[in-house]
Amino acid sequence: MKHTLFVCQSCHHSSKEQPKEQPADGTRLLEQLNTLGTEHIQSNEFEIQPVGCLWTCDKPCAVAFCAPQKPTYLFTTLPTDETAPALLEFGDRYLDSNTGDIPWKQFPEALQSVSIAKIPAVGE
Repeated sequence: MKHTLFVCQSCHHSSKEQPKEQPADGTRLLEQLNTLGTEHIQSNEFEIQPVGCLWTCDKPCAVAFCAPQKPTYLFTTLPTDETAPALLEFGDRYLDSNTGDIPWKQFPEALQSVSIAKIPAVGE
């Protein structure tokens, strides 16, 4: 069963337009996840996939975990520089869970204070 972490590349914390030479915060988060993910993710069942926009522009940075027959978790208002390891830790728990239900108290601490939505799996 394929598990995917979608990462919004266009998210940016600043309300001002970013300089062209500076990557968006979402792109920086994606780079951190890809760097750590090569060392961390041992499974072909987990993929980090960039997306153009997750439509949470008022709450950047945003990512979503999804898999067939499991709920989708949407995390927003992520601090760019602190959450990549926590997201990969959550990804491990999500991958290891048969149902995809992760109790909030089992979320990595860095993710417990961000905005979270849990969307039921299709067909439930």
